[in-house]
Amino acid sequence: MTLPEQFASLIAPLTALQHLLDRFGSRGVIIGGVASGLLGKPRFTVDLDAMLLASTQDIPRILELAKAEGIESRMDEIEEFAKKNRVLLMRHLLSGANIDISLGVLPFEEDVIERSIVRQAGTLSLRLPTPEDLIILKAVAHRPKDLEDIRTIAESNPTLDLKRIKFWVKSFGDLLELPDLWGQISELLKG
Repeated sequence: MTLPEQFASLIAPLTALQHLLDRFGSRGVIIGGVASGLLGKPRFTVDLDAMLLASTQDIPRILELAKAEGIESRMDEIEEFAKKNRVLLMRHLLSGANIDISLGVLPFEEDVIERSIVRQAGTLSLRLPTPEDLIILKAVAHRPKDLEDIRTIAESNPTLDLKRIKFWVKSFGDLLELPDLWGQISELLKG
């Protein structure tokens, strides 16, 4: 698979981010617009997102490994912010691309990493969630662009495990007090 033209400006930061994930024992995946573009339909994105299985005690090590890849904090007091919000707000220094790294600990997030797939995109080998797991992550985020990503991922992957998607979307819907979340998402999966 070639890297979509929309991602050309992200090659250097994407390479650095994947190296960071690799250096952390491949316990992470690329998510967000890049993953959606590779598993669904390419769309414009200017930043990168990843999820890394890590506790808040791992933050200093992640920051050290990130710095070695040319990725540094884009805010003061990053450790305190990350401990509270479970996300590291970073920037790839050479390109200026923002990189958000979510710190995952939930059983679902562990499962996402265990089930992850490696996709070739041009010269890059990128660790991505399965199409089903990306749909679930997008359902939880539930922004208009996430809903459109769900539709295009479903169109590009006609043999989705709908049972898995339904189980997790309903579970998160209950947790987030969004009882109709599955109803909204299931409509997007019908293509």
